[in-house]
Amino acid sequence: MASRARNLGGLMGTSSTLDVADIANLGDLTGVDSYDDSDALALAVVPIGTQAYQIDTGSFKIYRGASGWAQMDEFPTAPSWVFGGTVSGYTSGGNAPPRVNTIDKFSFASDGNATDVGDLNIITSSAAGQSSDVSGYTSGGYGSPTTSLTIQKFPFATDGNATDVGDLTTGTNNNGGQSSASSGYNSGHGTSNTTIDKFPFATDGNATDVGDLSQGRTFTSGQSSSENGYTSGGFTPAFSNVIDKFPFASDENATDVGDLLVSVIRMSSQSSDVSGYIAGGSIPSVTNAISKFPFASDGNATDVGDLTVSRRSNAGQSSTVSGYTSGGYGSPEYLNVIDKFPFASDANATDVGDLTVARNGVAGQQV
Repeated sequence: MASRARNLGGLMGTSSTLDVADIANLGDLTGVDSYDDSDALALAVVPIGTQAYQIDTGSFKIYRGASGWAQMDEFPTAPSWVFGGTVSGYTSGGNAPPRVNTIDKFSFASDGNATDVGDLNIITSSAAGQSSDVSGYTSGGYGSPTTSLTIQKFPFATDGNATDVGDLTTGTNNNGGQSSASSGYNSGHGTSNTTIDKFPFATDGNATDVGDLSQGRTFTSGQSSSENGYTSGGFTPAFSNVIDKFPFASDENATDVGDLLVSVIRMSSQSSDVSGYIAGGSIPSVTNAISKFPFASDGNATDVGDLTVSRRSNAGQSSTVSGYTSGGYGSPEYLNVIDKFPFASDANATDVGDLTVARNGVAGQQV
């Protein structure tokens, strides 16, 4: 059981332990939730950076995501931005067929079906997805009837429709989306275009060209760490296994930092606090493979599990503890399946719900 409390900073100083017997009414003194023991902590579903007090050991802990709870040696600064959400995943647009403008939402807290919570401003498929802490974005994609430059935004706080908030530097589809704390990115504009576009979250506006991938390609996936954006796989015009990395802190070109297990296109992407993931795709046959690569050091991807069904052109969503993929095309049919797999251990995905509309060419967001 958790108990609400106040003002940890003034109480804790630089010590990570307290003698519970010497403290009356701990809940009135600290600014964190208190848990009886490590078993109670393990059951908590909380954002990365959450602070907690473990009663049986008299120690303060901080949640580090996939690596679990860590002892606090001193009162920490504010946690760094993380890509994963704690509330909901979203699946936007796609081709049913025909193309649809549906924005679906599903819960991270409990497994279940998605609900239709709004519409895109432009009917779009094969767009890239980005997420700020308050809004979901789709950029580019196949509009009606041509490739789109449009950046669309919809709110997380209330269910509602998307609005047109700006343009990419060029029309694009089937490319990777990345998100930093302050900006959305769209990377790879085709087999002969290496552009990395960036647009601001704080104000509505057009994207700017801030760098180049190591090779021009389309049908890519995008992953996001707290410091870097990644673009993996794609078509060059040959199938590619390249993992590119570019920094969020400065506008620079990407560098080739590793290889996927196989050359693959049309896959979904997910990001934990320590790893980037791809799930499904075409190699060229449709696959159910889930693989991951590390953020802490440059390196190749490894095989970590399987989706419940082989699929391509599926959307990816990320909570702080699990990766999700939704929709897609699994020959010979369009899919509505929402799969979930854990970040803490390498394991297969489970089917946890359905979208409102079976479709492929979907974009994913989360909060």
